[in-house]
Amino acid sequence: MSRCGAARDLEGQSSRAATVGCSTLRRVPVSEEIAAATATALDRIARASSMESLKAVEPDLFGKRSELGILRSRLGSLDPEERKDAGRALNDARSAVEDALRARQRELAGDERRVRLAGERLDLSEFAPDDHARGHYHLLTQAHRRLEEVFVGMGFTIAEGPEVETEWFNFRALNFADDHPAREMQDTLYVDLGEPGRTVLRTHTSPVQIRTMLEREPPIYVVCPGRVYRRDTADATHMPVFHQIEGLVIDRGITFGDLAGTLDEFVRAFYGSERRTRLRPSYFPFTEPSAEFDMSDPTTRTGWLELGGCGMVHPNVLRAGGIDPECWSGFAFGFGTDRMAKMFHGVDDLRELWTNDVRFLRQF
Repeated sequence: MSRCGAARDLEGQSSRAATVGCSTLRRVPVSEEIAAATATALDRIARASSMESLKAVEPDLFGKRSELGILRSRLGSLDPEERKDAGRALNDARSAVEDALRARQRELAGDERRVRLAGERLDLSEFAPDDHARGHYHLLTQAHRRLEEVFVGMGFTIAEGPEVETEWFNFRALNFADDHPAREMQDTLYVDLGEPGRTVLRTHTSPVQIRTMLEREPPIYVVCPGRVYRRDTADATHMPVFHQIEGLVIDRGITFGDLAGTLDEFVRAFYGSERRTRLRPSYFPFTEPSAEFDMSDPTTRTGWLELGGCGMVHPNVLRAGGIDPECWSGFAFGFGTDRMAKMFHGVDDLRELWTNDVRFLRQF
């Protein structure tokens, strides 16, 4: 090879080397650096396993010496157009990292709360290790369910209503005069709602009868169980809160004989076929004629035990319920289910039904 050819070949190699060197030293675009720094920050957030470790990572995400902080400090050295795009990308990156940080904080806080609650959990259930007997319904619940089953078997349906009632449903629609003693404060618990004296805790379940008449077309055969309230002093036979069940029948041609037959059938089904019933004249504002009904009971001095009140639905009550008394007639009856449970099980003191003494309840 000539000396000139060797020189040209050496010059070409030097030129290619220079070209490769320039390619190797090509500057990475700022956008790629921002993307890489964001990915690194998100990865560190995801790998934090506790609130403490996440808090320790936070300065490396947003501080001046963080990757994103260093990139922001270099914005001044960029061309105006490139600086604008890079600034927008940095803002978006910071927002993404902040959102990821808050999300991870919520997740870790929830995990730590669940662990803490599991560690603080207390088992407050009562049990007797040597007693594996299954639980059962409360004495009153047993009575309610049995009463409902008997009446449903006789063709009645169940109706319910609110325990906080208006004065109209509780008294006026049931033919109570404005000066009736039952309206006085010594009998009725009034609620501080609306116009004074217009809202009460219902004193009987009879308002459900009015609501049923207003909602349904006759014929009507319903029983209305529920809790009622009166200003009674708790003793062996009375409670300020107790339960009633009332019945209502509205149909064509209903007579007092239908009432007597219904009560007789109920008593025999609930207490036994050997029981008999009788009716004694009485007075209630919502029935006319009215009666008390008794059941035969050999354990009493007279041989009879009073169960409740009944009678033919007063025409004024039918009208209040939107029913024409010239076309329809009916009867109603009612009694206290707490007292019936007390008598059925031979409980001496009504208060025992409310104390929830397991030793007492376990007997039934």
